[in-house]
Amino acid sequence: MAISQPVAESAASPARGILLKVISVVFFVGMQTAIKLAGEGIPAGEIVFFRSFFALIPVAAYLFWLGDLATAMRTDDFPGHVLRGLIGVTSMGLGFFALTRLPYPEWISISYAAPLFTVAAAALVLKERVGIYRWTAVLIGLVGILVVSAPNLTLLSEGLDPAEGWGMIASLCASVVSAVAMIQIRRLVRTEKTATIVVYFSLTCSGIALFSLPFGWIVPEPRQAAYLILAGLCGGVGQLLMTACYRYADTSTIAPFEYTSLFLAITIGYVLFDEVVAPTTFVGGLIVVAAGTFIIFRESRLGIKRRKSRKVTPSPAS
Repeated sequence: MAISQPVAESAASPARGILLKVISVVFFVGMQTAIKLAGEGIPAGEIVFFRSFFALIPVAAYLFWLGDLATAMRTDDFPGHVLRGLIGVTSMGLGFFALTRLPYPEWISISYAAPLFTVAAAALVLKERVGIYRWTAVLIGLVGILVVSAPNLTLLSEGLDPAEGWGMIASLCASVVSAVAMIQIRRLVRTEKTATIVVYFSLTCSGIALFSLPFGWIVPEPRQAAYLILAGLCGGVGQLLMTACYRYADTSTIAPFEYTSLFLAITIGYVLFDEVVAPTTFVGGLIVVAAGTFIIFRESRLGIKRRKSRKVTPSPAS
């Protein structure tokens, strides 16, 4: 998730921003598909390492081409980046664990809970004011998550198919931790450049993931290694495209196109993994998408009001 400032009118090009966003979604879906194709036998920490380390290749190449590679390493908040890395590793580890155990459409539907939890975390941690409309949207979104997850949680309680049940729990936990990560990003962007956050995130995640090496890493087969490397490369390119898209349009214009990944996930799940979308996944996913879209537009309207209020200057004292 990118945090962006309002786009200057001279740089505004909504069509270009939307196109870049949709292409970034395709690359992120490609990353997730590659991880799922790599199989269940690979530890989550190992997947996080490949995803983070090989993402550095396209990111470093792009920054080198721009001449920003050296400046991207300058930071005034190194501990903040390490904390962001710790949170990110936890979120990715839980998410990748779930991805290898859940049908793809179910996994991606649950991942949409992160923006909902971010609203709650912003209110609790950053003391941001959250009105009744956004709280209502969060509660509706959580109902959608329950619709998606209820069948697998029921199976877990009955002792049937525990892999999917634990995958669902891990996916929910990943969404909560991802919301905490968004709060940390909001803190970092106050003093740090976007490129700095991206580079340090990949570096710290790679380093932290190595600590999971004693806990059962495997030597991947050539096919698995190829998929893991592909996941990292796709993740890096997707990150660059996602960052670039916010140069041309505001968040409220671009963010809803994140939900195109649900339709890609349904198609890929059916074609590559013989996964048929359950009615509960489809209905719950639509509820979550609707709630998330409302929050995006609500945030946008509040942002516009805040910017207008800053432009109002007090009249001179008489």
